Amino acid sequence: MPVLPYTDTFNPASYYHLFNHAVGNENLFRNDNNYQYFLAKFKQYITPVCKIYAYCLMPNHFHFLVQIKTEAELLLFIKEQQKEVIGKVDFHKIVMNQYKYMFNGYAQAFNKMYSRKGALFIDYLRRKEITDNQYFTKLVQYIHNNPVHHNFCKTVDEWKYSSYHTINSQKPTNIERSTIIDWFGGIDNYRVFHQQPTSFLNEIELY
Repeated sequence: MPVLPYTDTFNPASYYHLFNHAVGNENLFRNDNNYQYFLAKFKQYITPVCKIYAYCLMPNHFHFLVQIKTEAELLLFIKEQQKEVIGKVDFHKIVMNQYKYMFNGYAQAFNKMYSRKGALFIDYLRRKEITDNQYFTKLVQYIHNNPVHHNFCKTVDEWKYSSYHTINSQKPTNIERSTIIDWFGGIDNYRVFHQQPTSFLNEIELY
């Protein structure tokens, strides 16, 4: 399976693997409150423009699998923000601005809390467009197993800050739970698939 190239733009209705890392030896999350605050910010800024299929937050980096909403949905979002639509709409800019607002807001709060200065995230949000069904399937497994890969825990079940347990539960969520469960052919297949060897980790060449 070929490694998908990085992409520079967000396109409506397209799927993306998003990931980023803290600068240097810094951590993005130092305690449970940091993780929860980041997810709250993500819900506030990103769910209006993206559907979320999987995520995992680790101390120094994160991964998300998202789908940009349709042109019609993004136009409705603009109108709800009381912004007049004039001329050609730059959908990439609309989505990218939401990510910028979220990351800037989180970094400012983090710096204030820990009396630090400067950048928290490295350069820019990395993203790869997902156009292959097999890649999508393995990516869900990769994202949820990433803490195991980095020795933060021993099994996928042990890590608190991922969508693995959310999809495996009945609790209200903004994750596209039913879509993922149907994609794997049921919750039992979803669980079994996550126990399989993650050879795909070596193919993605990421964090």
